[in-house]
Amino acid sequence: MGDVPLRRAGRPPGEVLALLPRGDRALDAVVLADGRWAVVARTVLLVAGADGAGGVARPWTDVDRGSLDPEAGGLTVHWVDGTRTALPLVDSGAAARWARSFRERVQQSVVRSLPVTGLPGRPATPPRVALRRAADGTLFTQLLGDARVDLADPATLAAVVAVEDELRSSAGLPR
Repeated sequence: MGDVPLRRAGRPPGEVLALLPRGDRALDAVVLADGRWAVVARTVLLVAGADGAGGVARPWTDVDRGSLDPEAGGLTVHWVDGTRTALPLVDSGAAARWARSFRERVQQSVVRSLPVTGLPGRPATPPRVALRRAADGTLFTQLLGDARVDLADPATLAAVVAVEDELRSSAGLPR
């Protein structure tokens, strides 16, 4: 699936677009309920004030997932470091398109993902190991889960390493 040009009629201000990495471009953008801009770019998710203030651009490989909250009218970005960012979307067609663009970029960065099973304590939501593709095409593995994954435990570490080895082997990467 190729990148498509910005699909929104209203473009973010130049001060916002200037925060994109050199050579990157906005694919979709939306004004949030609090006045900030959320920009889906080819290589990053950018959130910034209309004047560029407080701008943060993070690569798609930093995004674990997004979850829509229809009651609150927003999307919560779950980052791989365990933090979250709430994006208060305005209920509109533009916001729905933007959410789809967000989802497409996250999916574009995930080549394959497998759950880690057989863990002590059987967590309700098992961690996953993902094979991810960086913006430059580099493939790497990433452990996704919460802080309760105890890699100091030999059984947990062995289970994670086994899944990581399977993913790396399937992509022809060294273990």
